[in-house]
Amino acid sequence: MKMSATQTPSELPPAKGSPIAVDWIAQHARVQPGKLAQMDIASGRRFSYADMHDRVGRVAAYLQSLGIGAGDRVGFLALNSTDIVELVFGAWRIGAIGLALNFRLTPTELAFIVNDSGPKLVLVDEMFAELAGALKPQTSVDHWVMTDGQGGASPYEEALEGVQTLSAKPFDQPMSAACLLMYSSGTTGRPKGVVITHEMVTFAAVNGAMGLETGPSVVTLATMPLFHIGGFAMVSNALYPGATTLIQRMFDPGATLHLFADRSLGITHFLGVPAMYNAMKVHPDINTLDISGVGTMLAGAEAVPDALVQWWFERGIRIQEGYGMTESTASNCAVAKEDVPGKVGSAGRAMMHTEMKIVREDGSDASPGELGEIWMRGPAITPGYWNRPDANAEAFVDGWFRSGDIGRIDEDGYCYIEDRLKDMYISGGENVYPAEVENVLYAMPEIAEAAVIGVPDSKWGETGCAVIVLKEGAQLDLSVLAKRCETELAKFKCPQHMAVVDALPRNATGKVLKFQLRQTVPERLDLR
Repeated sequence: MKMSATQTPSELPPAKGSPIAVDWIAQHARVQPGKLAQMDIASGRRFSYADMHDRVGRVAAYLQSLGIGAGDRVGFLALNSTDIVELVFGAWRIGAIGLALNFRLTPTELAFIVNDSGPKLVLVDEMFAELAGALKPQTSVDHWVMTDGQGGASPYEEALEGVQTLSAKPFDQPMSAACLLMYSSGTTGRPKGVVITHEMVTFAAVNGAMGLETGPSVVTLATMPLFHIGGFAMVSNALYPGATTLIQRMFDPGATLHLFADRSLGITHFLGVPAMYNAMKVHPDINTLDISGVGTMLAGAEAVPDALVQWWFERGIRIQEGYGMTESTASNCAVAKEDVPGKVGSAGRAMMHTEMKIVREDGSDASPGELGEIWMRGPAITPGYWNRPDANAEAFVDGWFRSGDIGRIDEDGYCYIEDRLKDMYISGGENVYPAEVENVLYAMPEIAEAAVIGVPDSKWGETGCAVIVLKEGAQLDLSVLAKRCETELAKFKCPQHMAVVDALPRNATGKVLKFQLRQTVPERLDLR
């Protein structure tokens, strides 16, 4: 299906004969009503599938009472809780679209996303009341609904008590309909709304069942933020087969280790970024707790250092590295247990319903082991970006999605990721696009030229380094640069290092050679 320049994916007519989406929660409430669906770790709240079905129905009824219907967006700005999951599934029950909002962004950054996506309602964790207050005058959201995220007295809980649950009925939206929007910054710094469909979340869950053993008996600990595709996928991959999800409000290395060790919880699956595994590694409780019951430890967002994989392996834990994007519902490939640690450095083989290939610059297929751009297609891949026909035209070629990531696939089908979106780096699991940061730096009167790169960091994996050329006679220190960035950028995007150079290395066309900076600048910094 090809999109016209004026159509967003959510506006496309369903393909003839397209299958209809299924209400997962209603199905499991019929088949196994007493099975534990969700547990909120912070509050201790436990919801069977029957309980969750009722609350999802109340969310759906409440949204309908506000005039929200099919195709409308419903956002959340909150720390992890069961509230988020029931809000999204309640939106799905009436054909609405969930909108994930990253609470780590600044009001200016969030305002662009909210105005671009146009939600009619945003659920706000009371922890972010001040952030929401700054957003309100910059946006046109009809309803801001507060929650404490732990089931206490709040406008959200009052709203659910004030309606009768909306029983599930057969969905009238096709599998190809949009059900979730997650924004991912582009290399130009302008955020792009990734359209996620019912088909994508369904086949990502099928991929998980085939490749990650996510069946009905799974107990998943969801610790990564639910505004990330990794965090949301862990929840949806468990709910699809009728398994159990435990939701942790936010990651804390000691608390997470104790949850692993609590055999009454029976946690079987976990997904974290390398920085999380490193934090647990150095926590003192790692030496006294038995966490061997967690059989599947997944890692994503960035490459896991070989030494870290080996350290955990020596303690009986096989970290399975995977590769995925928001655009692929975090469902590309993953290393199998039996390949750890033998295939350290690989992201594993492609999952059943995600096809991948490596493409040369001229568009031809690369040979095994040859570097090139990773292209992908399949039912777990996005149909496009929200309101961005320009980005869609650039990202898709003959049904293949161009990832922008550089990698290789060996003769045995194992994928190796060599670079991500050229200049992008990942700090604590968060994608940072240098162009966005550079735009802020160039507004500073002291700076003549600027380039931002990622440099190694023992805690976060990578942090930013601003490589700058000062204007003649100007002086600048890192504290001034940091103060300017903190007013316009999320904290994880702010450079933690600064290197002053006489000139930036450039090629014949004037493009900054960032690979040279990555090779030479870290040697000048004290990164201990």
